Amino acid sequence: MRFASRLNDQTPAALLLIGPALFGLLLFVLLPFLFALLTAFTNLRLGSPLPLEFVELKQFTRIFNDPAFLQALANNLLFALVVVPLQTALALGLALLLNQGLRGTTIYRTLFFMPVVFPMSLVAVVWILIFAPGPSGMMNSLLDFLSFGQWQPRDFLRDPLLALPAIMLLSIWQGAGFQMVILLAGLQAIPQELDEAAALDGAGRWQRFLHVTLPQLRNPLIFVMLITTILAFRLFDQVQIMTRGGPDNATTTVMYEMVESVFTRQQVARASAMTAVFFLLVLGLTWLQRRLVRQTREVE
Repeated sequence: MRFASRLNDQTPAALLLIGPALFGLLLFVLLPFLFALLTAFTNLRLGSPLPLEFVELKQFTRIFNDPAFLQALANNLLFALVVVPLQTALALGLALLLNQGLRGTTIYRTLFFMPVVFPMSLVAVVWILIFAPGPSGMMNSLLDFLSFGQWQPRDFLRDPLLALPAIMLLSIWQGAGFQMVILLAGLQAIPQELDEAAALDGAGRWQRFLHVTLPQLRNPLIFVMLITTILAFRLFDQVQIMTRGGPDNATTTVMYEMVESVFTRQQVARASAMTAVFFLLVLGLTWLQRRLVRQTREVE
């Protein structure tokens, strides 16, 4: 009774504190999504002389019969499957390295985090120069040096096989610093006594990492993987600046297709249908990740 009374007393203050955030979510997230969901069942198109009509599921049928949209979905899934584990592994390696207390750790931490601070437009332009075609391009020159002159210069951003991997490489480099900071904070929160006790019991460095460090990093790892997955499906800036979805839709994404539909082709209803599918896809993947993590905890 006393707890319930205290809870009732604190409810007005709690509502007052969370009110602005809830209002912002309602105004800028929930209402626009509901409007997009309603628009997806119409034939709304900017500048069209046709009257607004309710077309049921025709927009969803059209996008799932559109090769460009299906290719965008496949590119998004491939991008997430490659970038999320590689970026997380790179960030974990950097965090472990910086957690060793080496000289100049602050400088290295700043250098690794700097790409996160830079605007993506600037980062993309720099990497366009790195991927420049011909033997004078930095990436071609590096690969030529590493292969002892056997590498043939390639135009990475105009090659259907290399364009998406090139964007993946940029994204891994640019986002690893954000994950590194979170994982480094998680490493520094692990009690040193746990590692020392495992060492006294005869556990090697690899065993201590698997059975002490990783279990203690479970929550930070789950957080960074969820955030990175969501960001991977929001891939747009790099594609817009570097390839514009090409060549032959090799780098197009769902976000890019949505923007092209609504702003270039004025197909508002089509873009709204893509938005609904995109939202449900990200929501489903996030739920699946959390479900798998929960099952792993129950098994352990």
